[in-house]
Amino acid sequence: MTRPEDAEVSREVRPAPPRYRNEIGKYSVYRASHCANCGRCVETCRYGVHVRPEGYLHVLRPYDYRCIGPDCKETDCCCIDACPQGALKLSPNPVSGTMGDHRWTPDLLMSTWAMAETGRPPGRHLESEVGASGGGFDRLRFRFPDPPPSGLRREDISTRLPLNRRGDSRPRIAIDVPWYGGGMSFGSTNIRALLGKARVAKAFHGFTCTGEGGYPERFLPYKDHVITQVATGLFGVREETIQRAPIVEFKYAQGAKPGLGGHLLGDKNTPSVAAMRGTVVGVPLFSPFPFHSVYSVEDHKKHLDWIAHVNPRALLSAKVSTPVDVDMVAVGIYYAGGHIVHLDGSYGGTGAAPNVAKKNIAMPIEYAIGRVHQFLVAEGIRDRVTVIASGGVRTPADVAKAIALGADGCVIGTAELVALGCIRCTACESGRGCARGIATTDDELLEMLDIDWCTQRLVNLYAAWRLLLVDLLYRLGLDSVGALRGRTDLLTHLDYENET
Repeated sequence: MTRPEDAEVSREVRPAPPRYRNEIGKYSVYRASHCANCGRCVETCRYGVHVRPEGYLHVLRPYDYRCIGPDCKETDCCCIDACPQGALKLSPNPVSGTMGDHRWTPDLLMSTWAMAETGRPPGRHLESEVGASGGGFDRLRFRFPDPPPSGLRREDISTRLPLNRRGDSRPRIAIDVPWYGGGMSFGSTNIRALLGKARVAKAFHGFTCTGEGGYPERFLPYKDHVITQVATGLFGVREETIQRAPIVEFKYAQGAKPGLGGHLLGDKNTPSVAAMRGTVVGVPLFSPFPFHSVYSVEDHKKHLDWIAHVNPRALLSAKVSTPVDVDMVAVGIYYAGGHIVHLDGSYGGTGAAPNVAKKNIAMPIEYAIGRVHQFLVAEGIRDRVTVIASGGVRTPADVAKAIALGADGCVIGTAELVALGCIRCTACESGRGCARGIATTDDELLEMLDIDWCTQRLVNLYAAWRLLLVDLLYRLGLDSVGALRGRTDLLTHLDYENET
């Protein structure tokens, strides 16, 4: 019997409609009782909001969520104006306003869903670049020259990112887009969602990360694209999983909960999770903080030397949060033998991370990136180490801003879950808490996801993100994503843009 993970993975964009009959959109079209079912709306609307299936008398609105709202009035395809009976009325969808938060606004959620469905940038009716947090990336904007330089073509712009800059004997790994999937452990997230992440990593010659829950055997077909993580609990860490990984990541701290370690509640510790982690079923699991074997750069070097000996071909990465001395931490990672410095900021994390940690601990990621970049430049080693940023990267515009501040690339996590239908209800910690069957270990909720659907949604998201990133680089007049690194002169902060 052929399993989904045995199939070839393609980065071809294909339609991947939502799983639900009534997807949430920004607008709703109300049809009054005096509608004559003439079908004019079906003929007029180019977005497919109205359909009349063969054999049906009545016109239906199964794709109401695709409506672009008042912007349609400016086109020749407005169903409201075309209805001869005047039976259609447009109104904001009140349900959409109940989703998300200040960082993941309803518009950002719906624009991510649109990209995951179509593989194309979302419509203008959705704000797809910034949220409403009032800080962080939401206060940064790009300065675009006018016009872009002549001779620059979008198809010639490179988005490739090399990960090994040390010039050592280890593989010269490069990824096709300057981001890869973040660590989500088996136990915190549905195995089918994790397999979708692994498959899109293979399609885009990138990576996804196991998180600290161990290495599921179903990842084996994608082993060349899976980072294995060694965290403080050492759950599922085995010699064979280290030996098969092209990148091994030490997780010293997570930006969403620095100083607290990890926590998996007992109802998520199912028999399969317990077997993977070598624990007892139903018992809550804690990852201590910190590694009690690491209190200095020298201790950290012993860890990296251990991995380097077990797997002579693996690149070595260290994931850290953003304390005030993060610049010194980054230099220590490099001199200990690390290839990748992974900075994880406090804006990220799912509903499983406590607010007391997410909102009050560690340096904001946009400050940490610049601080680390400048210190590495001053040390003369900036071009010998790869800096990856994560923690609140929601859009390709956020990726570009992080790179302009000094990062080489980004890790994304929540954006991938949103592409699979997450509505940010913040119930991730519970075994049956995820209403959409994503962050769950429950067998019944597991059936809500299909691996092929997850894969296609993520392929579409990555394709749309790449289109938007290339367009942004084109408007900036840059021929590669590497040329954007450290270009703070291309950024402006809304708090200071009016100062002379």
